[in-house]
Amino acid sequence: MASQAATVVIAARCSDPVVDDVVVDDTVSSNRLVETGPVPHRRGTDVRTRELTDVTQQPDPRAVRVSASTRDIPQATVARLAGYLRVLGTLVEEGVQIVSSEGLAGAAGVGSAKLRKDLSFLGPNGVRGVGYDVSRLSARIEEVLGLDRGHRVILIGVGNLGRALVGYPGFARRGFAIVGLFDDDPAVSGTALDGLVVRDVVTLTVACAELAPTIAVLAVPDDAAQQVCDRLVAAGLRCILSFSGVALDAPAHVEIRRVDLAVELQLLSFFEMRRAEIETGSVVREESVVR
Repeated sequence: MASQAATVVIAARCSDPVVDDVVVDDTVSSNRLVETGPVPHRRGTDVRTRELTDVTQQPDPRAVRVSASTRDIPQATVARLAGYLRVLGTLVEEGVQIVSSEGLAGAAGVGSAKLRKDLSFLGPNGVRGVGYDVSRLSARIEEVLGLDRGHRVILIGVGNLGRALVGYPGFARRGFAIVGLFDDDPAVSGTALDGLVVRDVVTLTVACAELAPTIAVLAVPDDAAQQVCDRLVAAGLRCILSFSGVALDAPAHVEIRRVDLAVELQLLSFFEMRRAEIETGSVVREESVVR
């Protein structure tokens, strides 16, 4: 028993949504650690990794498993979970086994308190004073996001943007397999791209029954987006990612996510203008409030 460390376990306070790093699972582990070198990071955070050695595992009856319902996770938290998963994927590729909450938060560009609150929705995932098992936390986030099931994706619109999306390797690494390509251009229909034959968009409904996609990506002109959306809804699609600049009308059970690059550029323009005004002194920032 001398080799076993007393591990902090969340028990009586497991209902508190704001908790520090909690147990990885229902085991007690040795805490002899070996520090390795720094990991590339953002915002100057000194990310140090630790490798657990001489681990002995015994069931800990005090441990409380928390089952998180995806319905209880706020949408903003879901968006940040995707960001944490991206960072964790990089750490896995670099062979990092353990990362602290401060290190993960800094690399993801959020505060450590917010990260711990986000991860508390997933149940126990870390060891206080040690950090998070990178592979295990990555797998847990993938499970919550539904990535462990895999997704079949169809893409409508094989222009410049569509071709760039097809060639993006990150989709396959995250479990998104592109299984069908569609376009209404006769010069494009029938051609091959990345091992797939581009189909005429008029066959979309029949093809959906054959391909059984779970997600559709729209990379079509604005004036064609709604018509294609209607066809997808009629074919039973419930998840659509649209790069169109227009808002699409769909039933409540259909989830539509819009990616408007022009809007994102406009936001960046605003932040750049505000930064320039602050630097030139044309914007006065109050340092205190007089009551």
